[in-house]
Amino acid sequence: MSNQKDAFPLPRMYRNVLLLALSQAAVMTSISLVLASSVLIGAQLASPAWATVPLAAQYLGTMLVLYPVAQLINRYGHRPVFCLGALIGALGLAMAALAIWLGSFVLFSLAGGLIGVFNAVGQYYRFAAADAVPLERRSSAISLTLSGGVLAALVGPSLALWTRHALPADFSASFLALCLIALCAAWLATRMQLALPEVSVGSEAKQPLVSLLKRPDFLLAVVVGVVGYTLMNLLMTATPLAMMCSKLSFAETASVIQWHVVAMFAPSFFTGALIQRFGVFPVMLLGGGCVLACIAVAVNGESLGHFELSLILLGIGWNFLYVGATARLVECCPVGQKARVQAFNDSLVFLAIAGVTFNSGKLLDEFGWAALNLYSALPLGLVMLAIGWQWLASRRAAPA
Repeated sequence: MSNQKDAFPLPRMYRNVLLLALSQAAVMTSISLVLASSVLIGAQLASPAWATVPLAAQYLGTMLVLYPVAQLINRYGHRPVFCLGALIGALGLAMAALAIWLGSFVLFSLAGGLIGVFNAVGQYYRFAAADAVPLERRSSAISLTLSGGVLAALVGPSLALWTRHALPADFSASFLALCLIALCAAWLATRMQLALPEVSVGSEAKQPLVSLLKRPDFLLAVVVGVVGYTLMNLLMTATPLAMMCSKLSFAETASVIQWHVVAMFAPSFFTGALIQRFGVFPVMLLGGGCVLACIAVAVNGESLGHFELSLILLGIGWNFLYVGATARLVECCPVGQKARVQAFNDSLVFLAIAGVTFNSGKLLDEFGWAALNLYSALPLGLVMLAIGWQWLASRRAAPA
């Protein structure tokens, strides 16, 4: 017991989780404002069919640097990498402001790639929190770190409304404000006291990832993370365009995105406790049920109320699926291979996200809002069946 206390002194443990939650808030403030505005900016700089390209470039940038970030964390530790990622994000946000000022769609898309680097580094905040606490507190640390997104939900869309017209070029001031927030995240990183991650040696380091994918528990954690995040992102990025087609204002769009982001992260205050109390499988199934309810609301109307309720349910469902999948992934991950496995998982997530984001505008234009939601129910239903099957299998194996 004393060894565990020495390894995880309470003041440092709480300090690190708090700093990681604030850093998560900084990342998600940037992401939520970008979500609320970039599709509209893209439509103005190019056309509605290409409006989601800058957002897709952001997710592509995230995917491309996840592995390099993992290697840098293994070599130099979390603190310098988190700081560098935030500085690159600040550069990308400043470049986005310049692109809006110049009216350059290409430059705005390139800026999205640099913002994606900031997002990639932010993906490791939850894993750093899991490593900073004892095993039994990992799910709580993960969910509490993600709870920083609640602050982002309150700040991001509101910041877009307050600063949209502050300069002659709409939203240019918004991205300059985000640049300052990214610089604050770089400063927060310098205050963290995180141990160097364990690095695998010998035969464990050479174990191929394909051998892990043969394990049903690991495979399910990856699939739930990929499908849950991708479907959430598809419906979320299509929402501003769908609301624009329904003649709803930007203020209403920003409000819907704001409540969606609140719903994404507010459950994090208790998701970890739910997992500890009921187990990870029931929580993930509850998340899937919330997303199905989101789809049911979306196909029944395109009023402001329908969009708000649908996106709130989508956010709650994503939280339960994402925290559950992350907790399951951490449990299945071999000691010493965490960075490599986490990079592999998140690379798949953002590869899928980049693909659907790039095409979400075209899919919405071709199929319509209701059909897009209905098609999303198919992969979600298959994932829920897989969760239920593995839950029953684990219950049968429990007495043995």
